[in-house]
Amino acid sequence: MERGYLMMLATVTVTVVVVLLGCCCGGVEGLGVNWGTMATHEMPPDTVVQMLKDNGIQKVKLFDAEQSTMSALAGTNIQVMVAIPNDQLEAMTNYARAKEWVRRNVTRYNFNGGVNVKYVAVGNEPFLTAYNGSFLNVTLPALQNIQNALNEAGVGDSIKATVPLNADVYNSPESNSVPSAGRFRSDISQLMTDIIQFLDKNKAPFTVNIYPFLSLYGNDGFPFNFAFFDGDANALVDTATGIQYTNVFDANFDTLVSSLKAIGFGDMTIIVGEVGWPTDGDKNANAGNAYRFYNGLFTKLGANRGTPLRPGYIEVYLFGLIDEDAKSIAPGSFERHWGIFSYDGQPKFAVDVTGQGQNKFLMGAKNVQYLEKKWCAFNPNAKDLSKLADNINYACTFADCTALEYGSTCNNLDANGNASYAFNMYYQVQNQDDLSCNFQGMATVTTQNISQGTCNFIIQIASSSTFSLRPSLLVGTVLIVLFSILLL
Repeated sequence: MERGYLMMLATVTVTVVVVLLGCCCGGVEGLGVNWGTMATHEMPPDTVVQMLKDNGIQKVKLFDAEQSTMSALAGTNIQVMVAIPNDQLEAMTNYARAKEWVRRNVTRYNFNGGVNVKYVAVGNEPFLTAYNGSFLNVTLPALQNIQNALNEAGVGDSIKATVPLNADVYNSPESNSVPSAGRFRSDISQLMTDIIQFLDKNKAPFTVNIYPFLSLYGNDGFPFNFAFFDGDANALVDTATGIQYTNVFDANFDTLVSSLKAIGFGDMTIIVGEVGWPTDGDKNANAGNAYRFYNGLFTKLGANRGTPLRPGYIEVYLFGLIDEDAKSIAPGSFERHWGIFSYDGQPKFAVDVTGQGQNKFLMGAKNVQYLEKKWCAFNPNAKDLSKLADNINYACTFADCTALEYGSTCNNLDANGNASYAFNMYYQVQNQDDLSCNFQGMATVTTQNISQGTCNFIIQIASSSTFSLRPSLLVGTVLIVLFSILLL
């Protein structure tokens, strides 16, 4: 088996994680899902919270402490993990500022009918190799100050600080690429030991993000079936333990267990903060593969099978809840398509969330308000098409065109279809402003649904919170889309 089973990429985003504990929807105990907020048209927080309640969701993990979200969660008794973004870690090395952060974002809500804060996430994957050590010197002091501030405020026994980490903080040596040989990365080994000692002292969990999909992404040599849970893969045999691994999730998780054991903390509680499968933006990102992944994961969790080195219950948080069309696509175009729900809060596929064959499925958001049933389409009567590519470039710079890329759901459109898709996405982002559907006479508004096959030409939701995409995040997508159009 190649070392690819430990390859993990960054998911850099402001995200919210939600935990399902199986009330009215009967979901797997401890099952969670990331609720991201990087969208040009956010669903109102009250609508999302109602959807969580309808699905029996009782725990929520935020990657910030945004006031409108916290206000919507007040009085629900949903357990909440608030968080400190990476760009605030340095400020938290000052104890006075850490105390003030705790006051504003934790104890401020600590009253009857307030917000049931359970954890504080200090940073998000701060030790990614892609960050070139930017947060190495500030994460532990920030963690210590936040936990000490919680303790001083009298809530430290019930509210714990933790650091969500990417799985790239540990690995196995190339010469012995098996889980039992797992060790923390050599460049951060002492730092990881210090953090883990502090977590253990305060009875806080180790939080890790594991992405089987990313083992496949850009790695055609990785055994495809090993990314799933249905046992179709050739087993990876750990010669030191005799254990046979049939999926990358178990192998990766147990590599962490071995890494913890190697420094004397083999029994530390582990939370899987993020795990999931995207549905667009890559040849392996589609609803069929996502269904296969989640169906296997739910079955595994529903049976409380755990992993070979950690049998039993594991608390797992899916990534993610709702698609986010304004996320950076630097890691890949799939970044905008992690949701098990589409942009409007509707389920993408029917999967039994109990994992026990009870056919209980997630419920979509209710009373979602949409814009008018109008689309922006390529104008077949346009005379001058010399600037068509420039106009598509512009549309895809400020709207999400990732579904047009190779292997994606709209990759089979013709040249006119590509143009219509790009124009419509921009038109919807601009709240259907008439001036946004012209493109120098090459576009026209229509009331006829111009969706084709698997390619959905969306009507955007009405939202009180909108923002535009930054051009720098979309350059790769624009070039790919233009290239595909010019080839047709």
